[in-house]
Amino acid sequence: MGRAGFDIVRSTNNLGGVDDFIPFEATVRAARAAGLSVGDYIDEVMNGTPGATQSTIDELSALGVFAAKPNTVLEIGPGSGRYLEKTLKECSPDRYEIYETAAPWADYLVDTFGVVAQPTAGSSLAPTPDGSIDLVQAHKVFNTVTFLCASRYFFEMARVARPGGRIVFDVMTETCLDPATVSAWATQGGAGHDSYPAAMPRRTCVDLFATLGCSLEASFLAPMGVASTEVLVFGKGA
Repeated sequence: MGRAGFDIVRSTNNLGGVDDFIPFEATVRAARAAGLSVGDYIDEVMNGTPGATQSTIDELSALGVFAAKPNTVLEIGPGSGRYLEKTLKECSPDRYEIYETAAPWADYLVDTFGVVAQPTAGSSLAPTPDGSIDLVQAHKVFNTVTFLCASRYFFEMARVARPGGRIVFDVMTETCLDPATVSAWATQGGAGHDSYPAAMPRRTCVDLFATLGCSLEASFLAPMGVASTEVLVFGKGA
């Protein structure tokens, strides 16, 4: 998968999931045989980007995202749990909700980390009450789904975040798409899968979240496929 330029890739079929591209049983077995956590195995072996997940977590830590000691965390599309695992090393929330469409991975995360798997149709966070989450995050999700799917999640993320909470996600913005990078995706990025890789205008995100009472606090680039994705950190106003 890494050689083809893919990261975690989600089907545009809302009932699908990362198990279509990262098979559960084979990946867990291979990670154990390599003596690595599942997340580190995906970074190092499958994606060929050692330390990529940790570098994102380190950036978020440096920005103070975990300093507030979030008591409730919600993650959209955790897949194999590589960001979830490292988030739990940075903070100890009383409740960690996940919305994951790939049932084998969702079950694995519940059994391994004690998180709460919420029922999901792939575009809503309906089971989570308004203003109840300290940290809402999604990693390598919104560059793998359609524009409308991502946009619907944006409204939901702002809804469930508590005043003073943080919203963190990455998108492939114009910052990530200079001509040389577009050429790399077109010639080296593999065949892709449906909407992957999907671009999202940075200004669209910033302006939309501003109307929802959330301001952009920081951003940085993270590795993805043959290039990068931009991680955006929003704070929800009190």
